[in-house]
Amino acid sequence: MSCLCGSSLPLEHCCGPLLDGAEAAATAEALMRSRYSAHVLARVDYIVATHDPQTRGAVDPAAVERWARQSEWLGLAIVAREAGGPDDDRGVVEFRATYRARDGAVIVHHERSRFRRRDGRWFYCDGDTVKPPPARAGATVGRNDPCPCGSGQKYKRCCGRS
Repeated sequence: MSCLCGSSLPLEHCCGPLLDGAEAAATAEALMRSRYSAHVLARVDYIVATHDPQTRGAVDPAAVERWARQSEWLGLAIVAREAGGPDDDRGVVEFRATYRARDGAVIVHHERSRFRRRDGRWFYCDGDTVKPPPARAGATVGRNDPCPCGSGQKYKRCCGRS
């Protein structure tokens, strides 16, 4: 079986050993990919355990599990990475995770995530949602039009929020 993170490697040679605790992620990107796979598999314990200890208390495991189980995960795309290598202590991974919500809407979660390595292990710290670039001059989006980011939601409920 190919890994759920989209690497094209077999699961047992990619995210599998990380999810099972047999190995630690060597890079921030490897941790990001394994966390995506954990969402696909609803492995909430892994998601919580790989969250930075300083902010782990803010994680709502029930909400994470609900989101993971109620979504049909469609794919992960790594957009960019800054540092986060085997010799770094901090890194940033920008990604797009696409999923289908219960109502059938296809949503693209685009985030720049920050990671930190403590005692040789990478942890997810937090992230910022990436908003789509402003529309070109002359093109306007109405509040009830589909959002140009491709989320499938109305503009007013997505990128048009104030």
